Amino acid sequence: MRVRVATDVCIGSGNCARTAPATFTQDDTDGIVVLLDAEPPAAQRAAVREAADQCPVAAILVDEP
Repeated sequence: MRVRVATDVCIGSGNCARTAPATFTQDDTDGIVVLLDAEPPAAQRAAVREAADQCPVAAILVDEP
């Protein structure tokens, strides 16, 4: 799994940081998503998929082989 974020699309809802805190956080200044781990371990992948599904503006892009 490879994760990317579209920071120019993010509205700072925080769903990603709440759902997958090992992979995402938010910038302290504007609340925009910050990617912590572009290749999360297997144990985090379900949470990352859920975070991508919950993003209201589809700012989280998940590539899986």
